[in-house]
Amino acid sequence: MQPPIPLMKRERYHRQSLGAFYGRIKQSRVLMVGAGGIGCELLKNLILTGFGEIQIVDLDTIDLSNLNRQFLFRYEHVKKPKALVAKESAAKFNPHVKLEAYHANIKDPQFNIDWFASFDIVFNALDNIDARRHVNKMCLAADVPLIESGTTGFNGQVQPIIKGKSECYDCSTKATPKSFPVCTIRSTPSQPIHCIVWAKSYLFTEIFGTSEDEVPEFDHSQDSENAAEIENLRKEASALNQIRQSMGSTDFSRRMFEKVFTDDINRLRSMEDMWKTRSPPTALDFDSVSKTSANGGEVGESVAKRDQSTWTLAENFTVFCDSIRRLSRRLQKPQAGESNGSATAVLSFDKDDDDTLDFVAASANMRSFVFGIEPKSKFDIKQRSGARVVNSEPLRPPNPQCPICGVMHSKLVIDPSRATLKDLVEDVLQADLGYREFSISSEDGTLYDPDLEDNLKKKFSDLGVKDDSFLTIVDEDEEKPRVKLSLSISEKALPDESKPVSLPSGFEIPRKPTIDAEKVQDKVNGAVSPPTAPGKRKRAASTDEPSIEGQISTKRGKLQKAPQDDDLIVLEDSSNGAIVIDD
Repeated sequence: MQPPIPLMKRERYHRQSLGAFYGRIKQSRVLMVGAGGIGCELLKNLILTGFGEIQIVDLDTIDLSNLNRQFLFRYEHVKKPKALVAKESAAKFNPHVKLEAYHANIKDPQFNIDWFASFDIVFNALDNIDARRHVNKMCLAADVPLIESGTTGFNGQVQPIIKGKSECYDCSTKATPKSFPVCTIRSTPSQPIHCIVWAKSYLFTEIFGTSEDEVPEFDHSQDSENAAEIENLRKEASALNQIRQSMGSTDFSRRMFEKVFTDDINRLRSMEDMWKTRSPPTALDFDSVSKTSANGGEVGESVAKRDQSTWTLAENFTVFCDSIRRLSRRLQKPQAGESNGSATAVLSFDKDDDDTLDFVAASANMRSFVFGIEPKSKFDIKQRSGARVVNSEPLRPPNPQCPICGVMHSKLVIDPSRATLKDLVEDVLQADLGYREFSISSEDGTLYDPDLEDNLKKKFSDLGVKDDSFLTIVDEDEEKPRVKLSLSISEKALPDESKPVSLPSGFEIPRKPTIDAEKVQDKVNGAVSPPTAPGKRKRAASTDEPSIEGQISTKRGKLQKAPQDDDLIVLEDSSNGAIVIDD
């Protein structure tokens, strides 16, 4: 192993590359959220660029399936925290960088606004919408630049977010992710993507990976109507597990083929009601397909190299059997160590791994032949089964109707022993800021509006408002309403002679710009309510009443519960004007 590069020599390289920026970069404190596929590459780049201090936050632990792309991790790291291992591995790139890692949720109370404000820049490397929205909100509140890079299913993007200068993560509508009912995938496919998902997320994982009942691409919302079919599918998984035990035997390929392309198809054909309005599938015969394949004389590996041509049934069969042999050999090698207490040997799909891609492509295409669906080339299947897409677009200014960055942020200091909601309403919002009609909501629901005054005498602690929580004030003035006001709560003992609640001095809230609501309706996450008719108070409206960030109305005097976002998976993406990257 080569010795580390001396500090002075390393700094010389950085000064030559970065010039006047190097001094600032070296002194910067950086936060990186997420240490997975993007995070590993990003952390390496940040360290080699010369950033002086980097802190890493990730809640996840390392899974065997991560090893094919998350290069900071090794087999011995399986089940260990990603953040801690990433810190240990990445430190070898530059031992002079100060690294700190947290195996924690970025939404934990310890990571409050003041903590975010201590960094010069934040990098996101997340794969779920909820966490990305949280970091976006916290960086805006702390006025810290955010480089938003992450993935949602097969979609990815990189976006600089600077408060007041560029749009934030929530300024524009995110593409609605797509999923498929599990019974469509496993019983009644009608599109090539259905067969690809079946081969990749069901057959491959059952035979060579870890069986997963809750695969992200599968939508179980219709399962209650197909209880008998779901039970049959569980039996199928059990049967495949028994076949998996025969891996390495001479009849392994035959047993798998006859299970999924003969027996399962004949069982589906027996459900006559299922095929009254659609063409029934056609079961395949191993011996017949094998004979046709043998007559062709071409071996599986040579067929697989023709990745942009559409293979015949016999050619798919050849690749299917050949890929099974290759995958079986790979899987059987680490299995010898299982008896020593090491992690169970499994394989994970990687679109850049020819063995796994060949198996998925051949399996998906043979299923397409069974159901009368057009087969696809290996190249097409690769594009559909693992590519991530980053849209190449110019930066846009903030959307004034955005529910997150179209908001005025400030800190509200409260004395927890004395402060009540009435102090905020009457002494601050009405007396100091001149509000007339308005509403106040917390993260749990509405606390006050002109028709809800039951909570005025309650202390903030009784309403669930505590240190580092948020309050949102919505001005309901008919003519010139102010922008939304987001207050981050800071608990502090205040002198008895002072007010129990306090805002920064000289604080002013701008009015909303006049914008046609119909033009921005499709550009913002969440609908924009049209203006109310003159002479009517908004709280009296029913269908036109604006919601307070997606909350659900309940009985007067009770808190309203906000719905939770679901993380869905995108299966197909458009490559128009896009750059394809791997995560």
